[in-house]
Amino acid sequence: MTRWIIFILVYIALGFYVIQALKTIAKQPWWSYLYIIVSFAVMVNFIYQFTVGDDTSRVLNAPKSYAFGFLLTILTFNIITIIFLFSEDLYRITSGIYHKIYGVDKEFGLPARRRFLSLIALGVASIPFGALLYGMYKGKYNFKVLKYTLEFDDLPDGFDGYQITQISDIHSGSFDDRKMIEYGVNLINKQKSDVLLFTGDMVNNMTSEMLPWADLFSTLHAKDGLYSVLGNHDYGDYIPWETEELKKQNLEDLKALQKKMGFDLLLNEHRYLQKGEDKIALVGVENWGKGGFKKAGDLKKAASQINENDFKILMSHDPSHWEMEVIKDSYHYHLTLSGHTHGMQFGIEIPGWIKWSPVKWRYPYWAGIYKEMGQFINVNRGFGFLGYPGRVGIWPEITVITLRKKALT
Repeated sequence: MTRWIIFILVYIALGFYVIQALKTIAKQPWWSYLYIIVSFAVMVNFIYQFTVGDDTSRVLNAPKSYAFGFLLTILTFNIITIIFLFSEDLYRITSGIYHKIYGVDKEFGLPARRRFLSLIALGVASIPFGALLYGMYKGKYNFKVLKYTLEFDDLPDGFDGYQITQISDIHSGSFDDRKMIEYGVNLINKQKSDVLLFTGDMVNNMTSEMLPWADLFSTLHAKDGLYSVLGNHDYGDYIPWETEELKKQNLEDLKALQKKMGFDLLLNEHRYLQKGEDKIALVGVENWGKGGFKKAGDLKKAASQINENDFKILMSHDPSHWEMEVIKDSYHYHLTLSGHTHGMQFGIEIPGWIKWSPVKWRYPYWAGIYKEMGQFINVNRGFGFLGYPGRVGIWPEITVITLRKKALT
């Protein structure tokens, strides 16, 4: 209860500050009234969804996600506005003190708030405000197909031109638009790749989240099959369970559902992809992540029955595994496929110019292709979304990678 009281008081205080800017730029009071109504409605909805709504458990369902999304939008608008106004207030207070000490008028008073600075504050704040709303309305299903060609000296001849489609982080428990998910699934199939690889997080927490969407994802196809690994969310670790047996059964149900949908789930094991006499070792590990994430992945076990000289593709959900273990392993993993970061679902990307997201401060390898010690990794930005029900600048991704034999020079 105490935390809700503190939240309400802080929220109201931030809103009061923003109202000062609105009063400065607009003589009509209805702007302030509109802001108060919207801000109050967002606060009440957030508190309702997380206290007495239809689902008061820790499961992050669609109503809760949108309540959080709208709250994030308002808070972002408030905080950016306040940064400008607080800077001005420091000047106003300093000026008031100076005039009291050295001025003719010994009465302390603050200079009037400058209208143009309030206009700038509200104008700048409106940019992320609009972007976050757009991200919830359109951005989360703005699927992008990103294509890469990677060259290798030792790629088996039969795999020259071999095409891989990678998807990751479906997070089916967050979906709310069947038509757009159908569009995304069809877009995957349109790539007509040789193999389809899914790198974890099919659900947010529970297998039941995937049931309404399983028929759509069961239509995925590739000539050489569909393969998958588990992500940190697939284990059900982020919600309470009545018994440990129910949690374990949830994971077993997810494994069975993936098999029913046509995926070959790799649990610290390998498969060989074959083209004539040539082959590639496809290795899949369970989740392995730094910073408190589950470390069920066992690279040694997964690769125990393959040859050191095999061309290897590794599926590992969390890119920190590549950073911490894979590139240092005695085996050379030519290509690792990961996901997990979502690119934080927020950032700025202009191909060839800039690629930035706050998530880079936690994950050095957070989106796209990287190369270290002669080994590649692709970090997929994710097909779905989690928490904030949208995407801004970092769009949902379908990766298509073409393997090429490097020409002799």
